[in-house]
Amino acid sequence: MELYVNGIGLLGPGLANWTEGRILLASESPSCEAAMPEPSASILPANELRRSSESVRWALHVAQESMQQAETDPREVTSVFATSEGETGVLDRLCTALAEPQRTISPTLFHHSVHNAASGYWGIATGSQQSSTVLACYDSSFCAALLEAAAYAQIEERSVLLVAYDLPPPPPLYAARPLGGGFAAALLLTRAPGPHNLAQLDLTLSNDLSEEATIMDDVRLETLRTRNQAAQSLPLLAAIARQCNTLVRLQYLEDQQILIRVAPC
Repeated sequence: MELYVNGIGLLGPGLANWTEGRILLASESPSCEAAMPEPSASILPANELRRSSESVRWALHVAQESMQQAETDPREVTSVFATSEGETGVLDRLCTALAEPQRTISPTLFHHSVHNAASGYWGIATGSQQSSTVLACYDSSFCAALLEAAAYAQIEERSVLLVAYDLPPPPPLYAARPLGGGFAAALLLTRAPGPHNLAQLDLTLSNDLSEEATIMDDVRLETLRTRNQAAQSLPLLAAIARQCNTLVRLQYLEDQQILIRVAPC
């Protein structure tokens, strides 16, 4: 499947946005500092921003950045959101409340407990009435979302916003799912070439596992890649940042890889 990338959003340790992250990822010997940025999600109205969860703000931060780069009306764009864990912070607070004698549940917390919270807030923020898919596929969530977004862009001939995000859960949930830091990335994908294209992608699903998945040169980034499904996007983002023809291999499930031929625009 051939696609074009029109916009990118990025947020993670030492990666405050795509503008700064692109310079880091394009470096031959990147050195990623561990400073954790704060998401802005300024696209949300004040009341919704105050009520929103941290994971929602991370997702909307990168979604907003990618749309601004492409100068695209978000009301015209279909979306695919991917998170392996969803609202674990909200889940922890709900479970804590249920363990109390009163067992009083906050309506706001209950409202945020659904897996599609970020998608819903994106619709509120943008006024978009386009379709929005929300999925989870454990450590393959980004790859599953990439295939979903690519197929939709090809079949429907529409621009598709792909947003992948995950934050480490609080204890005691962290012991069961020790994610290595928060990370979020967004890609605005389209089937047709245009003035805002950042890269051209050619996706192929392969059962040939004779070669390992593409890794990151920087130790911190590689650790993040292996411990947060959204950071599985890092090799692809690095290839786009370097603006050269290359092949990226992303591990998908246990017995498949997504091969992505990346070409600069």
